[in-house]
Amino acid sequence: METLGFLIDGFGVALAPHNLMFALLGAFLGTLIGALPGLGPANGVAILIPLAFTLGLAPETAMIMLTAVYAGAMYGGRISSILLNIPGDEPAMMTCLDGYPMAQQGKASEALAISAVASFIGSLIATIGLILLAPLLADFALTFGPAEYFALFLLAFATLGGITGKNPMKTVVAAAIGLMIATVGIDSTGVQRYTFGVLELYEGVDFIIAIVGLFAISELLFFIEEKAGGGKAKMAVNKLTLSWKDIRNILPSSFRGGVLGFIAGVLPGAGASLGSFIGYTLEKKVVGKKGYFGQGDPRGVAGPEAGNNGASSGALVPMLTLGVPGSGTTAVLLALLISLNITPGPLMFTQNADIVWGVIAALLIGNFLLLLLNIPLVGIFVKLLSVPPMYLLPVVTMIAFVGIYSISNTTFDLYFMVAFGVAGYIFRKLEIPLVPIILGLLLGPEMEKNLRHAMDISDGDWTILWDSGLAIGLWVFAGLGLILPYIVGPILRRRMQVQTGTGGPESD
Repeated sequence: METLGFLIDGFGVALAPHNLMFALLGAFLGTLIGALPGLGPANGVAILIPLAFTLGLAPETAMIMLTAVYAGAMYGGRISSILLNIPGDEPAMMTCLDGYPMAQQGKASEALAISAVASFIGSLIATIGLILLAPLLADFALTFGPAEYFALFLLAFATLGGITGKNPMKTVVAAAIGLMIATVGIDSTGVQRYTFGVLELYEGVDFIIAIVGLFAISELLFFIEEKAGGGKAKMAVNKLTLSWKDIRNILPSSFRGGVLGFIAGVLPGAGASLGSFIGYTLEKKVVGKKGYFGQGDPRGVAGPEAGNNGASSGALVPMLTLGVPGSGTTAVLLALLISLNITPGPLMFTQNADIVWGVIAALLIGNFLLLLLNIPLVGIFVKLLSVPPMYLLPVVTMIAFVGIYSISNTTFDLYFMVAFGVAGYIFRKLEIPLVPIILGLLLGPEMEKNLRHAMDISDGDWTILWDSGLAIGLWVFAGLGLILPYIVGPILRRRMQVQTGTGGPESD
């Protein structure tokens, strides 16, 4: 009952006219930021923090607006993923796998509407979880030591074979490439690794540069090749025909993705990337041979979208209750709180209850605002497809160049982005999947940090990595995830070919 009373007070804060107005503004700006390739929620929030101080906003108003930007960017990230096969940010990568094929089949409007509904469900589930289970889940996250986190990330890499492609070995190679890139820079002991004396590499490789290069630039190169070969780059566009039956079909996927995403978000360092990743993997496992993932299955859009939006709200749990950011964006929000002389942690729920519960209530309201904004705007997003690719892709590429330069203010990153684009083009020609490369780059640093921490604690004793029941369980699941694709995958593909013919859709 005490929680309900705090939540009611929070709605009083969130429904104040000026707070509601800034929540709507933040949701709209966040959607636009999320749709722009390369920016993402963390950069969007960081860019708009000066606006909060310039306007002299109260702490609760500033947090409500920037939290709405965060939620809106998670919604918006799927727009360019579906329409252009270019993820707006890293969690939206998984949406490309089935969202873009749907667009190529003339179902772009349905894919956008499905992603909006799934995002709403995932975020709503996570916000309710934040209200009801924050203390309990925060305690559970505390049981994860460095050994458990290392095993968790190992599990993520071990199950990559179930996500991308028919050749698990190429997936392993791609993940290894990503992990290798993640080691570039100065490590925690001050040793330079693979910098070759280049000053810009001392801080490592920025994953945003890698994402934009591998996806946006390689897409442009493929378009140039297609035009040179006389190919066409057009796709049919239909009107929105999403029915209640279609929505009911994706509800189980959305609920599963939302729950998994919330759990991933609560674990500091896991974040929305892991949430969308697990959401997609689970759908492939649950649906099995009945699905046609990678070829435009709506459940392949709903699962990761619910997962990444669930994770974005879940990441607020450790930030608000422990003062530990659960993602890059919550780290930016944490910096905002500290700059406002507010100390995140357990005492914040009593000393600054109006801010905490105002933000939580604003998240609930923001979910409905975003759904109301996104469904009517589906037609506008789909109209982007009517722009000839010969004009649209260069504009997107220009935006990518401007966005990267505005972040780093150095031409080196532009050359680096182009290099990643050429590499992405080659990898796609060799049918080496790009998603494991990015995930290796994203999760590699945290994986290494937790391994080092575990070794420091145990004084170099490797047995600490499987010293707890939780760690052993994660290792077992990782082993199964690594082996099963080699055993089960070929069997399922053969059965699918028997049932549907050689031209039928495959489950992997």
